[in-house]
Amino acid sequence: MTLDTLLIPVLILGCVGLTFAALIAVTHRRFKVWQDPRIDAVVDFLPGSNCGACGQAGCRAFAEALVAGSVQPATCTVLSSEEVDEVAAYLGVDAGEAHKRVARLLCAGGCDVAPPQAEYRGLSTCKAAAAVAGGGKGCTWGCLGLADCEVVCDLDAIFMNPVGLPVVIPERCTACNDCVEACPKDLFVLMPIEQHLIVQCRNALEGDLAEAYCTVACTACGKCALDAASGLIEMIDGLAVVDYSKNDLAGPEATVRCPTDAIVWVDGAQTFEPTRPSEAERVLA
Repeated sequence: MTLDTLLIPVLILGCVGLTFAALIAVTHRRFKVWQDPRIDAVVDFLPGSNCGACGQAGCRAFAEALVAGSVQPATCTVLSSEEVDEVAAYLGVDAGEAHKRVARLLCAGGCDVAPPQAEYRGLSTCKAAAAVAGGGKGCTWGCLGLADCEVVCDLDAIFMNPVGLPVVIPERCTACNDCVEACPKDLFVLMPIEQHLIVQCRNALEGDLAEAYCTVACTACGKCALDAASGLIEMIDGLAVVDYSKNDLAGPEATVRCPTDAIVWVDGAQTFEPTRPSEAERVLA
């Protein structure tokens, strides 16, 4: 085999490669989509959690929306106020105002007050337990305590307390909705942190029957509705329902005479735990 025989295939392949490279370069130049360089800079400002709480598909999508001017920096619930101001200053826009939302659990029935009626043996998830006769808990509306919500929370904003109830840490919660979707009992809701009056029960039973399954269940006694501002609380299907369109009328007085502590006043700046009135407060009420 001569040298010429070896060189011919090499030259042919080289020419083909150069031809395709030239075609790619021309195509890239002709069809290149220009992207604002500020997008990459804004992405560097963002937390990179891709939680979706801002309503966008991720942090890069949010950065694109910021540069386009369709959203405001404060829409990101993960950034601190100082970081929001930095993004706004970089883009030369108003930081905007966003009302922080947090996940709230509408159940206070831990294993200490709502014991199981049957032993569940199976896959240790709430979803699996709920598919087997409701999970074995006496209150079929209550939290099963198998921590599906804690598992899906990527920001460590949820932990399980000693009685098997998930506790939300508002400072870490971004209202991403993952826990809402994970709960098979639909016990999580996203609420503005300014909404302090919470009914921690979804039990549809009334009176002694409700309390027989959970000692902190709403018994539909109606005392909270009587003590609250007019129209703020209504009894619907055996449960107290707060009209949050009248949230400015809400106050802790609605919780004082609740016989089971099913309705509580939560300080939005603290970890979500029941704030129950003392016996002395009840006697005075």
